[in-house]
Amino acid sequence: MKQRFNIVLRRLGCLLGGIVPLIAAGCGYQFAGESSFLPKDVRTIYVEPFINRTRDVGLEKELASGLRSEIYRRQQLRLVDQAEQGDVILTGVIRSLDNSVASVNRRDEVLQYESVLTVDVTLRRREPNEILWRGPGIRLTDLYAGSRAAVVTTSSEFRSGTLNTSDVRRMTDVQLTEGQNRESRDQLMERFARELHQRLMEMF
Repeated sequence: MKQRFNIVLRRLGCLLGGIVPLIAAGCGYQFAGESSFLPKDVRTIYVEPFINRTRDVGLEKELASGLRSEIYRRQQLRLVDQAEQGDVILTGVIRSLDNSVASVNRRDEVLQYESVLTVDVTLRRREPNEILWRGPGIRLTDLYAGSRAAVVTTSSEFRSGTLNTSDVRRMTDVQLTEGQNRESRDQLMERFARELHQRLMEMF
């Protein structure tokens, strides 16, 4: 009886093993190393310096550096240093990076700020010159503390950051906000690079 039960389990395992990949394929999932939705002849990409329309000097360099690192890390496209070497060229305009008050306490003291990054992106084929994909108004947001009272030291976000509990205790609210603003900016750059790469691969 036990032997027969084991045979049934093995057959069920084989059946499920065949079904799961079909389900994944039907739902649009892709395994690492599989091709993207880009044209098959697109193998190299050049990232053109983005146009920076914000007051944050050097923001375009940070964004470009993050994008190049993400493309290189994923290795689905080969990153090139010259526009004439690229099958496709990625261009973009940083429209804004705004910070605004997100929440206050009963005394109208700021607890949290919100950073909002907005970027227009275009991917075009070099030859023939044609647009393959547009990403107008890609928008990412991030919240950061405006005072020590707003810092939750037990949260996963805080633990993954660069500060520890003793750092927060030593800082003034102004020092904390400046540090959190810089960290929020870095996180937005990283998140943008990841999301843009995914959109490029899936062409959405």
